[in-house]
Amino acid sequence: MAWSPDQLEDQTGRVALVTGANSGIGLWTAQALAQAGAQVVLACRSRAKADDALARLSETPVRGGYELLSLDLADLASVRACAEQFMDQHQRLDLLINNAGVMIPPFGQTRDGFELQFGTNHLGHFALTGLLLDRLTQTRGSRVVTVASNAHRWGRIRFADLNWSGRYNRWLAYGQSKVANLLFAYELERRLSAAGHTTRSLAAHPGWAFTGLVETSGLIGLMTPWFAQSARAGAAPTLRAATDPDAAGGAYYGPRWLEMRGRSVRVRSSGYSRRVDVAQRLWQISETLTGVAWLSE
Repeated sequence: MAWSPDQLEDQTGRVALVTGANSGIGLWTAQALAQAGAQVVLACRSRAKADDALARLSETPVRGGYELLSLDLADLASVRACAEQFMDQHQRLDLLINNAGVMIPPFGQTRDGFELQFGTNHLGHFALTGLLLDRLTQTRGSRVVTVASNAHRWGRIRFADLNWSGRYNRWLAYGQSKVANLLFAYELERRLSAAGHTTRSLAAHPGWAFTGLVETSGLIGLMTPWFAQSARAGAAPTLRAATDPDAAGGAYYGPRWLEMRGRSVRVRSSGYSRRVDVAQRLWQISETLTGVAWLSE
């Protein structure tokens, strides 16, 4: 069944943390949740951009409210500091939206030496979610929503060379980070369920949305203004995964029309993204790389 943000239910009393909420899909996700009554924590790398986003958001009246937290997903020390600050300030976490990411930049590394896209898009969110697990599981009916991409369809986990020490292909590296997002989301749901928690893990993707990420993506960036949907429309699958009462754990949402644009529907990811053996291996390696071990068997 198709869904639109017009169906967003009352979120009063709920606390949401949205990574990368200073622009694009994250910005619209934060605004929609605050308009519905949630207290929304904008977790952003750039304080200047976060302040600018907060000023723009504040121009529209909301029933909820906004807060800012500093978070650099490419720096595990920053991830730990953000989680600690959140835990000090909040006793509940209803919605964790793992939204932030980087897309096909030149080769780079995180502060901890990981390939930039894998380290930011996957490892940073893996660590953040683990560090916030206590607040999530203490909040009945909480959800973790991880934002993936159609790029996951060409992604494979290069276990022998996760950090691309050889010749770098930024598109394949991006695909690796996005399929890692889905492998993580599905494995998290399995582990939460097995442990008897009411917290659910879901995933979403925006289709072809006009955001800052694709504006710098060569030919795709040039075509985007003509064919893509708005960032606001691209946020709909995330919002559905976060708030739809009928959304089940392990569900994956995207746009209806060729998974590129349109109202939000449940979609099916690649067979590789649903491989349990790959997901379990990725989880173990992620624990080792981040130093954050959680929900381990």
